[in-house]
Amino acid sequence: MSKPRFATVWLGGCSGCHMSFLDMDEWLFELAGLVDVVYSPIADIKEFPEAVDITLVEGAVANEDNVELARIVRTRSKVVASFGDCAVSGNVTGLRNPLGDPRAILERVYVEGPDRDGVVPAAAGIVPPLLPKVLPLHKVIPVDFYMPGCPPSAAEIRRAVETLLGGERTHPVREDIRPG
Repeated sequence: MSKPRFATVWLGGCSGCHMSFLDMDEWLFELAGLVDVVYSPIADIKEFPEAVDITLVEGAVANEDNVELARIVRTRSKVVASFGDCAVSGNVTGLRNPLGDPRAILERVYVEGPDRDGVVPAAAGIVPPLLPKVLPLHKVIPVDFYMPGCPPSAAEIRRAVETLLGGERTHPVREDIRPG
């Protein structure tokens, strides 16, 4: 019998959830025996694969690349789990939302601010264009499981992964959520 195909994804956030994931220490060796890790920012895999059983998604949806990756993840994953407060609620990443138009924010930071080049990275094609507002993952794709915390502790992540591997779903799929 083949192992479940397992992935983790990092969208707009601080990477704290993946640091907590790594804090599972020795249990990571046990997990490696239980799953086939097919995609993660801690592995050098460039394209999200087909037929993934479980994907943990960290971070909010903040730019066009995040939207594209989130939609690919949903299409290619049986179970998608929001992993941490940025993915669940927008959290810290969403703090820019009350500041208004992201183009104006980038102008203030890179052109009016102390940046040495005075060039907005998005305009130069260096970073993807920001969305008008940062969104939690479930506002862009249906999510099957929610794991709040900023970041969730290693023990909470382990419990969630064990639950997901056992096939138990504590939060039903939200059919009413459509890509926004």
